[in-house]
Order: sequence, then structure tokens, then C-alpha cells
Amino acid sequence: MTKNRKTPLARWIAVCALLALGAALPVRAQDPPIYKVDPFWPKPLPNKWSMQQIVDIYVDKDDHIWVLNRQSDARPDELGAATKPPRSECCVLGPEVLEFDADGNVLKAWGGPNYVPGWPGRLQTLGVDRQGNVWISGTTPGDSIIKFNSDGKFLWDFGHRGPKIPAAQVKQDNQQTAIFPPGIGAFDFDEDAREVFISDGFLNKRILVYDMDTGVYKRGWGGHGIPLSEIDNDATPPYDTSGPPPDQKQFAPALHCAHISNDGLVYVCERGSDRIQVFTKQGKFVTSFFVHPSTQSRGPKCGGIWSTTDPPCGTVYNLTLSHDPQQKYILVADGTNNMVWILDRKDGKVVGSFGGNGRYAGQLHWIDAIAIDTKGNVYTGEVEDGKRIQKFLLQNGK
Repeated sequence: MTKNRKTPLARWIAVCALLALGAALPVRAQDPPIYKVDPFWPKPLPNKWSMQQIVDIYVDKDDHIWVLNRQSDARPDELGAATKPPRSECCVLGPEVLEFDADGNVLKAWGGPNYVPGWPGRLQTLGVDRQGNVWISGTTPGDSIIKFNSDGKFLWDFGHRGPKIPAAQVKQDNQQTAIFPPGIGAFDFDEDAREVFISDGFLNKRILVYDMDTGVYKRGWGGHGIPLSEIDNDATPPYDTSGPPPDQKQFAPALHCAHISNDGLVYVCERGSDRIQVFTKQGKFVTSFFVHPSTQSRGPKCGGIWSTTDPPCGTVYNLTLSHDPQQKYILVADGTNNMVWILDRKDGKVVGSFGGNGRYAGQLHWIDAIAIDTKGNVYTGEVEDGKRIQKFLLQNGK
């Protein structure tokens, strides 16, 4: 009887010991990354500034976080302190370029409409080079890329501007490389080669490469690496969700990002096909990954910002690569499902996710921007009426 009473107790003690040991073991570094939101980041903006649409984020070499605080969709109820006399305690429009430190303090802030000639009418992308210079693009006809030092001093205009005409009058022309009639969407640098890669895909269907210092055109390609001469100038057919995702050869606008990995591959966000296409820097097609392809990605029922009738479409709004030297994972900002999908970079399989539609800390509403720092922490930016930046702390790995 004594033996029988002790056996269950001994087993119970052994199980508890194993559970305690398992809880004490660290998560393996090779496991997919896990994130937890920091609800107190960033600190409140100074000077009664309102936070508007966070359309892009860039983390520089010092782990400072630069954001585009796009003013063009500010609502009257957000600017009560700007009236004369003020009708409410807060707020006023703030600068459109903000630099934060890792603790969420604003370090520098500058820029906005009429700040300099050529300031974008509708901000889209921001990048910071090794020298700390800030590059900004916009997507209004007549916009281009302009370059500043970190204090906001104007340095250079990339040029290649199209005419300032109504956007509805801009037509596709995937063969000419002299101008960008609809403005410039996304871009990234190859600073060793002194090249800038531009995803000209809000209307057109191509990637173009220019000299980073002179603006001289060097090369370009379309979907699956086809030459510019083979890109059609026709409207893209609607996306059919009734069967397998349409693996069309041509790019499908919008091309919402272009990012270069440590091993020299170019990752293109093909939001119009729920797809990432991967190329060498010379334009040779390497592979592609569909991301949640059951989501409608394009067509007549795809709404834009502030649409009251039609929802957004597409899944690959932006992406960032994990902070480990091998960049094992791709983190995809999906602005329709309001998720960050974590993909294995080798095969594109989803291995994790975080987010979900909502306004609470850790949820997302129309995520449009994503970036990562050297510690693996992730920063997300929201547009439409989400209008915030959030920080997600890496919980495992180094």
C-alpha cells in the first residue's frame, strides 16, 4: 500500500519537474520570431502635433526610426488647435519627416508642403543612406525623389519628373525611361554599386535602375524578368479568386515596394497579385511567392483610402527582411487582412504572424509600412484612419 501511494506522487513530482525545466529553457534561436507590442512607444509628439498617415518607415544605421507623416489626408476633427481661435486643445499639423530614437523620442522633425520646390504632393517612400542623407518620393504627377541631409537641408533632385496633369490623364508607357508621369512610388539603394532601384508600378509594370549620383538610366525589366520591350501597356485583367492564383507573366500594379537583401536579391511587392517576385540585381527572375492568395488583389471593387463602399485589396503592401545575417525570414505587411505574415525566405511558406484588424495596441488597421532594427524589433505604420506607428519587441532569438 505504501508503494502504491508513493508511485502517483513520484510521477506527479517528475511531471512538475519536467514542466518547470521546459519553462526555463530559452526558445531556440532557429524558431520563427515572436513579437510583443510595446504599448508605450513612441512618446507623445511635441507641440500638439498630430500623427497622420504613416506611409513609410526606415531604420538607419544608428537604429533611429525615420517615418513619413503624410499630411494630405488630415481630417478637420484632428486639427482643432489649428483654428483661430482654437476650438479644441489638440492638434495641429506636424512636420512630414520625423526621426525617433529607440525609446520613442522625437529627435528631428522637418518638411511639409512648400518646404522646398518639388516637395511631393503625396508622400510615398523614404530611405536613409549611409551618410545619413534622407531620400523622399511621391506619387502625384510631377513628383520625383528629393534628397536632404538629416537636418532637412535640400541637397539634390533626382528629376525625371512628368508633367503636372490630372492623374486620370496619365497613360501607361513601359518603354520610355526619361520621366515618371505618375510620380515615383517605392525605391531602394545599392550603395556599393551607387544605384537606386525604383518600382514604377502604381500605373506602369516595371523595375528601373538609375545611377544614384547622376540620375542616369542603367537598366530595367518587367514581371518574371521580361525586357521592357515585352511589357504591354494594357489594363491588367481582374484577379480571379475562384481557383488557383493567376500566375501571369506581366507585373500587376500596384508594385508597392522594392527591397534588396544582404545577398543581393531584389524583392518586389506585387500587391496587385498577392505576390512577391524575386530577382537578381541585373533583373534575372529567381522565384516568386504568393501571400494569402485567396484575398482579392485587384479589380473594380477594390477601394482606396477612405472608400466607404469597397474594401482594400491585395496583401503585399510592404516587407522587411529579418535582422539575422542570413535574413532567414520575410515579414510582409498585409494591409487588407491587417496582418504581418512571417515567411521562410527559402520557400515562402508562412511560419508565423501577428496583428489582426483593430485599434488596440498590437492590432493593425490598414498597415502600409514595416521596418526592422538591428535587435530584431519591428516597426509598423498605418494609413487611412489607423494613423499610428507601433513597435513590436522581439521575444526570442538575438
